[in-house]
Amino acid sequence: MSAFKGKTVLVLGGSRGIGAAIVRRFSAEGAAVTFTYAGSRQAAEQLASDTGSTAVVTDSADRDAVIAQVRASGPLDILVVNAGIAVFGDALEQDPDVIDRLLRINVHAPYHAAVEAARQMPEGGRIIVIGSVNGDRMPIPGMASYALSKSALQGLARGLARDFGPRGITINVVQPGPIDTEANPADGPMKDLMHSFMALKRHGRSDEVASMVAWLAGPEAGFVTGAMHTIDGGFGA
Repeated sequence: MSAFKGKTVLVLGGSRGIGAAIVRRFSAEGAAVTFTYAGSRQAAEQLASDTGSTAVVTDSADRDAVIAQVRASGPLDILVVNAGIAVFGDALEQDPDVIDRLLRINVHAPYHAAVEAARQMPEGGRIIVIGSVNGDRMPIPGMASYALSKSALQGLARGLARDFGPRGITINVVQPGPIDTEANPADGPMKDLMHSFMALKRHGRSDEVASMVAWLAGPEAGFVTGAMHTIDGGFGA
């Protein structure tokens, strides 16, 4: 396949899980892909070797590092912001510094990356941010900060869609539900609880999320912007 041949793609947070599936999809379809990673050097190097992509170290908690990497990537056709973390626990007992770091990675980085990319992005560019169904629904306690951060991405997309629309640049949020990754394995201890909320009683696959991202980045989605695209097996239904 060569649907993205000649396209330049940057994936923030691409070494594992959903991010790695996105890197593989765009690389397989002919794009020149660069992806960032923070702590997973071995996985990043292996993925780069397997796909012919380029791996670069970037801490998504560092605003200036994120902006610098997006700027250094030159005019991007497609930006995907996948980097994100979750913090679990009683909101009354959590370390404020830990919560602030979550917000820097999950909210500040997507905003600054999108704005910086748009400075050089050609007309018809695509910006896609990986959110979560928890931006719409949080049925369990202990994840308020995560839900807050994913809800914030909805306002980000709606607002920047207005700002970037005159140049034909679209921005969308993909909202996965439970996806089988190292962070949320299909056979993990939360499996039965999560599946109890779902219409489809299984975890999703990373490649299924990558397929939705690829559609949003492609020519068929040229009229789609400022929208949330939930892929959750009915978790939020």
